[in-house]
Amino acid sequence: MPTKSPPEMPLSEYAARRKKVRGQLKKSIGVVFAGQPLDHLHDDFRPHPHFEYLTGITDEPEAVLVLDPANPVEARREMLFLRPLNPEVEKWDGYRLEVSAKLREQTGFKAIFRTTHLPRFLGAAAKRAKSLACLHDFAQYDQPVSPDLELFRKLESRIPGLSIDDQTDLVPGLRGSKSSHEVKMIEYAIDITAEGFDAAFKRVKPGMNEYELQETIEHAYRLRGARRTAFNTIAGSGINSTVLHYRANDQTIEDGALICIDSGAVWGGYSADITRTIPANGRFTTRQREVYEVVLNAQDAAIKACKPGATLAEIDRAARAVITKAGYGDFFIHSIGHHLGLETHDHAPDGPLKAGAVVTIEPGIYLPEEAIGIRIEDDILITKSGSRNLSKQVPKTVREIEKVMAER
Repeated sequence: MPTKSPPEMPLSEYAARRKKVRGQLKKSIGVVFAGQPLDHLHDDFRPHPHFEYLTGITDEPEAVLVLDPANPVEARREMLFLRPLNPEVEKWDGYRLEVSAKLREQTGFKAIFRTTHLPRFLGAAAKRAKSLACLHDFAQYDQPVSPDLELFRKLESRIPGLSIDDQTDLVPGLRGSKSSHEVKMIEYAIDITAEGFDAAFKRVKPGMNEYELQETIEHAYRLRGARRTAFNTIAGSGINSTVLHYRANDQTIEDGALICIDSGAVWGGYSADITRTIPANGRFTTRQREVYEVVLNAQDAAIKACKPGATLAEIDRAARAVITKAGYGDFFIHSIGHHLGLETHDHAPDGPLKAGAVVTIEPGIYLPEEAIGIRIEDDILITKSGSRNLSKQVPKTVREIEKVMAER
């Protein structure tokens, strides 16, 4: 059970993030969209991660954040636009607050308006500033144009002399280095995830269905307060352990099989992402142990390479050198890892890692002909002097895994 009190993100953190973005925008206007609602009967709405990062608001589809650093009215240098109230709809979907002191206190915004007023406010801001900055990622040419660029082009056709600049790296640059509050969120998500893995280690047995194992893990998450998983839990046994993004989880777990478990809980919007590979009957065979030790040594080498200034490519080479030397180079078929945060594959700029980055380190060897797939993944915080393994409490050596499984 997690021993830490559930962390919360203070409103001051979101305000500080917005202030940083406004400072880098200088006089340019930036607009961030929460996104459109989903089918509410089947899917929970989640805002665009940039919007969530800058506001902390997760339950307002179609909301818009406008950053106007040079607005002569200080309170309007950051404005929040929310959908109009609709009492008929809200009887079905939930009641929403009027624009009021309570709503301003709850969101941390002094200037809140309804989206019906967005064209007027944004048109006046664009006419004054003459400079617009794209914060959303640009779309590929075969996809719809990003929402802020689409809007800016409409303004450009109506207001002469506007410039549109590329600032798409601005927010990812901030998101790539986590604050102490963000690290606490990730650590708590990891604590919850560790509970799920502990339940899996102690309950799994030959004859169990992979889906039962998935439910064992995710039930433990829910008991600890996690509302969702970071991604679809992978519980691949036997040949399925060699499938990187295995999703079916519908096969019977055979005696002697390895099980690759890749899962993560979410807390306060922040993800954990951990992988362990375990023997269904609680004991590794000699061959399984041999391959497992190679992967574990590769992960150790990669974690040692984690430090400020290192790139993921350099860290990958450290792990790949170990695996290649052992003769399995062709069977490590993915990269070493990714950034972790509001998204499981968190949005961060390429290049050297900075202190505060949280990355996954997950080497693997996949041998389909032997039904052996082994991946070991931990969540690593880059510190000022090196790194810290945030998920080290989850057993991962052969001895540790066999010991905890013997307690079943």
